Amino acid sequence: MSVADYVLISYRSDLRLLIMRWTRVATSTEHRSGYQEALRVAQPVQAGRWLIDLRSRGLADPADLVWILHDFRVELQAALPAAVRRIAYFTTPYHAELLIPRLQELNTVAAAELEIRVFVEEASAYSWLTG
Repeated sequence: MSVADYVLISYRSDLRLLIMRWTRVATSTEHRSGYQEALRVAQPVQAGRWLIDLRSRGLADPADLVWILHDFRVELQAALPAAVRRIAYFTTPYHAELLIPRLQELNTVAAAELEIRVFVEEASAYSWLTG
């Protein structure tokens, strides 16, 4: 399923996994719209495990990351109350080195509500998400 030219969203029913693949750098509005559309796809099937491919987009602005960690997290929890909620960010090694400390600094809510990890190998991300 394509949402727009900036993000592709699909659902793998065999793994109960939502996949977001950003295709280019996104504006703040596009970033938030992409996450909202992904949530609309995830809710009917209660898909709480997401692989988010950041390799083509790069990292979000810090304000958008804060939005994900605080505002969107609340929406995700309300929309998927019974699901295990995990996000695997799949990115380049360079961006992983930047994202990991940002997440440690800004992710102040209990991990039980939403686990987030950063991966530079897609297979490792799939393994963690489905494990």
